[in-house]
Amino acid sequence: MLASDTASTALGIELLDLAEGRAVCRMTVTGQMVNGHGLCHGGYVFLLADTAFACACNTYGPVTVAAGAEITFVAPARAGDVLTAEAGERTRYGRSGIYDITVRAADGRVVAEFRGRSRELKNGTGSP
Repeated sequence: MLASDTASTALGIELLDLAEGRAVCRMTVTGQMVNGHGLCHGGYVFLLADTAFACACNTYGPVTVAAGAEITFVAPARAGDVLTAEAGERTRYGRSGIYDITVRAADGRVVAEFRGRSRELKNGTGSP
């Protein structure tokens, strides 16, 4: 799935680890990702977390998409920071699931906490 995700791969997001209900992704913040305050734009942090979420919730086979997500920004990231997003399943019920993703900088500080709600598509084929 990630190999076909041009949005994520164009930003250099790498999949480091994958297991059932879990995924770890990494991205380096580039100069093009900073906002007017010199900080990593929150949209890029969200995208990294969302990519790890997508990888984790698609480990079971059927096509699974986000039904919703929220993020809390905890600390800023800057150009040159290497961010890692670790996604873990909290629960699955029916065709739905809840996943928590922590985004950290290389020095260990938490940059953001993300919670995603997944929904397996009907027949796992792309139909809503």
